[in-house]
Amino acid sequence: MYAVIRTGGKQYLVSPGEKVKIETIAHENGAVEFSDVIAVSAEEGKFESELTGAKVLASVVGEGRGDKILVFKLKRKKQYKKMQGHRQNYVEVKINEIQVNGKSFKEA
Repeated sequence: MYAVIRTGGKQYLVSPGEKVKIETIAHENGAVEFSDVIAVSAEEGKFESELTGAKVLASVVGEGRGDKILVFKLKRKKQYKKMQGHRQNYVEVKINEIQVNGKSFKEA
């Protein structure tokens, strides 16, 4: 059982019981609900045709910052060098349940 969700401008393939690091989002009491579900599959290779009311429920495990990404710009023979670093914030969530068409799929 897996689902494809969209959050933070990216798409993630998730299944119940899995931990995923996503971009920082607002959460209440450690609970997160993803309603932007793109695809749901109960079996390998077969997708649900109707996705009205499909949602993925998750709980927040932790928050943090990713590894540093270095951006280096150089224009040779012009004495131009620029170094910049970036660390992206993230929220780690554990997928608890996938709900679609009145069916609920939880971790086995």
